[in-house]
Amino acid sequence: DVQLQASGGGLVQVGGSLRLSCAASGVTFDEYAIGWFRQAPGKEREKVSCISSYDGSTYYADSVKGRFTVSRDNAKNTAYLQMNSLKPEDTAVYYCAAAKNPGKYDYWGQGTLVTVSS
Repeated sequence: DVQLQASGGGLVQVGGSLRLSCAASGVTFDEYAIGWFRQAPGKEREKVSCISSYDGSTYYADSVKGRFTVSRDNAKNTAYLQMNSLKPEDTAVYYCAAAKNPGKYDYWGQGTLVTVSS
C-alpha cells in the first residue's frame, strides 16, 4: 500500500518556524513530484508548494514565497517544507501529496495541523 505520512505540525507563535515532513512508502519516491497543500477552516484547499521528481525544480504560492522552502531527500523517501516567519494566516491543516504526472496528485497524506498564534 502507498502511504504518505505528514508530520511536524504544531502550535507556534507569529514569526516562528516549523518544518513539516512527508514520509512516503510503497512508491518509487524519486518518480513522484511532491506537493504541499493547506486548508484553513472555511476556506478552499490551496497549493502551497511543490518540488519536481526529475530536476528538483520548485513552485511556491505568492503567499509563502520567500518564507517557505520545499526540499526532498530521495534516499530517505521524505520531502520537507521548512516554514519560517509564520503568520496567523498560515494556520491550516497541511497535506502532502505525490504526483507521477504533472499536476495529477495520486496519493495524499493525512494532514498535519499548523496553528500560528498572535
